[in-house]
Amino acid sequence: MNKESESSEEREPKAAVSANVAHPFNEEAWNRETYEAWVQRFGAPETAAEKVAKQPWKPLSVLGEAIGSPEGKRIMNLMGSNGSKAVALALLGASVTVVDFSPGNRRYALDLAEAAGVPLEYIVSDVLTLDTRTLDNSFDVVVAEMGILHYFTDLAPFMNLARGLLVQGGRFVLRDFHPVSTKLISSRGTTAKIRKHKVDGDYFDTSLEEQEASFAKYAEGEPPKVLLRRWNLGEIVTAAAQAGLTISSLAEEPNLSGDSFDKGIPKTFTLISHKY
Repeated sequence: MNKESESSEEREPKAAVSANVAHPFNEEAWNRETYEAWVQRFGAPETAAEKVAKQPWKPLSVLGEAIGSPEGKRIMNLMGSNGSKAVALALLGASVTVVDFSPGNRRYALDLAEAAGVPLEYIVSDVLTLDTRTLDNSFDVVVAEMGILHYFTDLAPFMNLARGLLVQGGRFVLRDFHPVSTKLISSRGTTAKIRKHKVDGDYFDTSLEEQEASFAKYAEGEPPKVLLRRWNLGEIVTAAAQAGLTISSLAEEPNLSGDSFDKGIPKTFTLISHKY
């Protein structure tokens, strides 16, 4: 469910969410038509696999730099979504396992891996109820990226899971949207010339909010909704440290799309930590 930024009924978000992503409201959204949504977004798995195989480093972007050479590494991709990053890592020589609770995501990911000619293990499970008896202390790298943390109302279980999966000395790479852009600033305008920003958010807000699922614009019918809790950077780093992970680096990144949008505003961050 891996993730990159991404009303069926009247609901009260604050009263209806558990401490993990598998609240029925979120789970239902991610199990509705996800396969078809990824086909709309990336094309049929055979078509998408051709693109990934030509330039496997390209879909990894900054994530690839943070992981280092994937060759020979055992990598866990938590909430790995449609498998595009996992397949790229497999093409580069890693042994990759994905955990995500959407069967539609699993179907697309396995079709993508088959078309690319690489093995991929894909476990359908809420990450916080994952059976780790055969997985703990097994992975050189654990990866979670782009649109992950806001599905949790408590970061401690997620960080503890990541640490438990790692071998001694293993690396946890967490890349996500920067809270300044998701919590504090709203932006309007589709060209750099008319792009406008407004500070209208509360960086320290802890409430839940209802939004369309990240794949919603590629799905047919009524857009599926999910509940989100947006964390600030201090909360994220503290949660990793309190789980016993040793922080190695925190990189705050600008818009990396090549456009001149949002110049000077942090758009993403990459946190690298280790299990020692």
